[in-house]
Amino acid sequence: MFAASSAPELNLDINLATWGILAGVIVVMAVFDLVIYARGHVPSVRENTIWSVGWIAVALIFGAVFWAWQGGEAGSQFYAGYLLERSLSLDNIFVFAVILSYFAVPGQHAQAKVLAWGIILALLLRLVFIILGAALLDAFHITFYFFGALLLYTAWKLARHDDAEVEPEHNPALKFIRSRVKMTDEYDGEKVWTRVNGKRIATPLLAVFVVIATTDIIFAVDSIPAIFAVTQEPFIVFAANAFALIGLRALYFLLVGLMDKFIYLTQGLSFILAFIGVKMLLVDIWHVPIWLSLSVIVVTLALTALLSMRADRKKSASAA
Repeated sequence: MFAASSAPELNLDINLATWGILAGVIVVMAVFDLVIYARGHVPSVRENTIWSVGWIAVALIFGAVFWAWQGGEAGSQFYAGYLLERSLSLDNIFVFAVILSYFAVPGQHAQAKVLAWGIILALLLRLVFIILGAALLDAFHITFYFFGALLLYTAWKLARHDDAEVEPEHNPALKFIRSRVKMTDEYDGEKVWTRVNGKRIATPLLAVFVVIATTDIIFAVDSIPAIFAVTQEPFIVFAANAFALIGLRALYFLLVGLMDKFIYLTQGLSFILAFIGVKMLLVDIWHVPIWLSLSVIVVTLALTALLSMRADRKKSASAA
């Protein structure tokens, strides 16, 4: 059991049927995003904005329903977890851009497709991480301290930009897939599989798909321990991750061209991870209330955006 000073225990009315409902909601969201988003055309900035805001609204509505059903503590934990995972997912966008550029994925349609399937596989891999993390925390209380130290180390590396270099060619999953699956050198539109001389062969999109999904494991090593500092309820952890990841495609196409303007994003995310790491290390001394965690995340992101916009304006003015 968790120590008395850890996060308050919740008596959630969660059973197998409830998990099934959550899985159904996620599947509907994923299919809707995969089939409807940008179908037959390249989405505009306005369209990507509407989609991004729409997915946030869906998460907020789910949180409101969950709050009314399970109580304020459970609802606030979901909102804090969702906000944390959504903010950390901004770092994923940088890496997605590097991967798509490295593999020279042609056109937004192909990029959107590979991102969608990559995110779906990443979500399944995160579910495995969540189950393992919950089991470790339940069995070994010292795991809190390990996760806290890991987050502080990650924050330190992020602040020093030690993880800025992404090298897809060193991805072990990519090496494995290339050694086992015959693959063409050229893309065939949005097709993951094509036919050459009557034989079914994979296109490079399969490699991109695998690299995006498995690279997310690196981010899961940071984000899953971080959200366990907010809540130890696997249902809330997975729901927050699902709502944060689904819809990330629209956010990617909305922000990818603006990423160089968010110059303080890395420092902001580093501070958030450091705060969560300290929170986990203090688990037996002081339980940091959810409202304080939410406030720190919101204020940090707001300051990061404001300082970044101010610096960009100064840079533009000096260049004029």
